[in-house]
Amino acid sequence: MKINLTKNLITINQFIKKSLGEWKSIRSTHSLAFQEVENSKSQITIKDIEINNTKVVELLKKYDLKQTPSVIAISISWKAISDWEEEEKSQEDQTILLFLPRDQKTGIVLRNKGYTESVISSSEYFIDENENLNLKTIYNSTVSEERICFLSTHIRSRYSVIRNQENNAIIQTSHTSEIRNISILKD
Repeated sequence: MKINLTKNLITINQFIKKSLGEWKSIRSTHSLAFQEVENSKSQITIKDIEINNTKVVELLKKYDLKQTPSVIAISISWKAISDWEEEEKSQEDQTILLFLPRDQKTGIVLRNKGYTESVISSSEYFIDENENLNLKTIYNSTVSEERICFLSTHIRSRYSVIRNQENNAIIQTSHTSEIRNISILKD
């Protein structure tokens, strides 16, 4: 009798499907360069979108790519309130992410707007043995590394480190806890 000891690890499709929905986010950002801490709260909505959506087609054109069935497209929108300034202000934004898998665990993410620098960007991603999604993005002047993991079905955690590209110095770290809004889930 042969026993299979390999774990059935999550795929990128499964990870994205688990991430869809509305989330309440609590984030602490540590700016090491300025020795400051920013705390923020956000409402985040993650939705899948069709690959023939105008925004998806436009983003693929910017990268000189064509639509393929393997492309996974999502929209992430958020409304955030931060304590960075004395007067708390609400900020809203949205980004489109296109996952182009190489296989079930690795690939590239294209974004119409970056996380660290607000420019069109691409990231390398992989899902590790603990089912965490890891992203690495090289921007014009910084490098961002992020890890997203599920602590339970309805709780996600995100960790990020931003480094200066020139000397690899850590500029900023952050930790985010995200709790799914389960009151809107359908039966």
